[in-house]
Amino acid sequence: MPYLHIPNVSVKARFATENGLRYRYRLEITKACAPSGMKTACVVMQNPSYAGETIADKSVQFMEKNVFERGLPEFAQVGRLIVVNQFAFIQTNAFQGLAHENGSKNDRAITDAIIESDIVIIAWGKSNRFEQRKEFVMNVLRSASPAKTLYMTRMHPSRGRYEGFIQPLSISNALPAADSR
Repeated sequence: MPYLHIPNVSVKARFATENGLRYRYRLEITKACAPSGMKTACVVMQNPSYAGETIADKSVQFMEKNVFERGLPEFAQVGRLIVVNQFAFIQTNAFQGLAHENGSKNDRAITDAIIESDIVIIAWGKSNRFEQRKEFVMNVLRSASPAKTLYMTRMHPSRGRYEGFIQPLSISNALPAADSR
């Protein structure tokens, strides 16, 4: 079932083909008539599926609705949503999370998106078996904090339910610092 982006948004996508594989490094969704002083939210998920400029996927559409349509006070001033992923390799089934599935530009895409954002939502749910990628994202957040407002999702957006889905995140409790292991 194809999913569409919510109404009244414009979408830009940054794709690349490397070594015969297709990657999506960034998806930027902006509300129509967004105020000039708008805030930006970044959502970091696991890996992209087919969402692009003309169609969404279930996870992207669910996050658009949470940030732009539900009227949640924490997102009241958000006019732009940047979607990045731990891995940039586009795959919907049998995703493995191998090193080459990260993509050569993904670390920079994640870092840039977090730096540009006022709010960051970690949206891979409570479990994440990709420890190295999780640690990379958390280290970027540590470098950017405390200037960022941080949230996490209770579960992956493709399986999300609206009530209680987005919760505050304390970076100090999310993952031990790399040098404390």
